[in-house]
Amino acid sequence: MKGIQFILMTGVAFISLYFFIQLKKRILDFLLLGIMIICAIVFILWPDLTNIIAHKLGVGRGVDLLFYIAILIFWFVVLKLYARIRKLEKEFTLFIRQDHMVVFEYKNEVL
Repeated sequence: MKGIQFILMTGVAFISLYFFIQLKKRILDFLLLGIMIICAIVFILWPDLTNIIAHKLGVGRGVDLLFYIAILIFWFVVLKLYARIRKLEKEFTLFIRQDHMVVFEYKNEVL
């Protein structure tokens, strides 16, 4: 095993551990992360495999294929974060409205 492979495998292991702890109840996220981890380990241990897969898919180099996949993953993460932010904004708005109604009702009872 080359030095860079050890460093990358260690990085994948730490990232994996962190996200497995964070994603306890999200089965789909857990499954996707597991697939990404397996792919990362395979591509780190056998880097020429990316070239073979890339050529079969009609891409010039393995690194180009990984770059294209990284772009797709990036957009998936961006859209997932956007959806989560929108959900939090709606929940926050609902909470503020309910809190405002409680304060408003309290002020009317006092007067």
